[in-house]
Amino acid sequence: MSTFRRELIFSMVIGCICIILAVIDVAKIPPAPGGIRCRGLITDVDNSQVKVNLIVKTNMQFLKVKLLDGPHRDHEINVVNMLTGKMELDEFYETGKVILVEYTAPEGTPDNAVARGYYRLHLQFILISLFAFLLLAVAGVTGLKALLSFVFAAMILWKLFFPLILRGFPPISTGLCIIALLTAVICFSVGGLNRRGIAAFAGSMLGVLLTCALAVWFSRLFYLHGAVRPFAETLLYSGFYDLSLTDIFIASVFIACSGAVMDLAMDIAATMDELKAGQPDIGLLEHMRSGLRVGRAVIGTMTTTLLLAYSGSHITMFMVFIAKGLPAANLLNAPFVAAEVLNILVGSFGLITVAPFTVLISGLLYRYAGKTRRRRF
Repeated sequence: MSTFRRELIFSMVIGCICIILAVIDVAKIPPAPGGIRCRGLITDVDNSQVKVNLIVKTNMQFLKVKLLDGPHRDHEINVVNMLTGKMELDEFYETGKVILVEYTAPEGTPDNAVARGYYRLHLQFILISLFAFLLLAVAGVTGLKALLSFVFAAMILWKLFFPLILRGFPPISTGLCIIALLTAVICFSVGGLNRRGIAAFAGSMLGVLLTCALAVWFSRLFYLHGAVRPFAETLLYSGFYDLSLTDIFIASVFIACSGAVMDLAMDIAATMDELKAGQPDIGLLEHMRSGLRVGRAVIGTMTTTLLLAYSGSHITMFMVFIAKGLPAANLLNAPFVAAEVLNILVGSFGLITVAPFTVLISGLLYRYAGKTRRRRF
């Protein structure tokens, strides 16, 4: 079977799995009660009941909204916007803006309407379309396979991993199985069903396993629990009291760095493949030394990438500590900061070691698998 046909069949299988995941329901959780959702244009605003305390707004904002689509298009209804005083959750609306409206129609007439935020779904669709177009334009067929891998990863996490955790499956072992599946699909779809793909997969998994072991060990030593993550307490209060937040936190550590680990493993595997293709008679040690030289150049930027990614999402938290004039010891010893330190450093261990892991596996594969293949012929 030709390489093209083999990869085409592989891609079709992944596409079929994505379709199956889209229609199955693993969680078996009944949907929350809701009504009809549609876009609405705000035609009038009543802020008479809004209470303002400095920059915080509470109570209710009353809106008059014209429905732009749905079964009651062009109807004008009254919409309530509940302001809780939490700026990260509240939105304060103005006339002329388009929002997402949820309402019921018990007797055919829209009623009990609630604002669900500014309407952003069309913009998200545009961003996704631009991302797909750019990926295909730059990478061609490889970009198509990368896009398929992207969709597959999103479906696996949303439709399989999260529901399994909610159903009581152990987060760490389940997370490792999910990452093994994602790594296999991504490495083999992008790198191909060949020695390059095998080397990238094996190197990635060794890096992820090391990260998982270190996360388990240091989370215990740091006395960290999963409540340091946003919405962790809300999850417990939603009725899932038996969930192990600590294990979910540990799983999040190696899942978060797995993408960067796969990226580096694929870079090294592709480099080793090109080196062997350019110099078929290159020795094992020289082959590995050349791969390590490339790995050293990439490792420095990748570890910095993790630092910037994690710290960038907590800019305001660090600014609060600085604004209060607290010493660095208090900052670093806080549980949520210690959790991010663990995230960055443990993830960096996986990144640092994935390069030699992949180089070693690639060198052995190209050395001994190549010899075995030549003997067969």
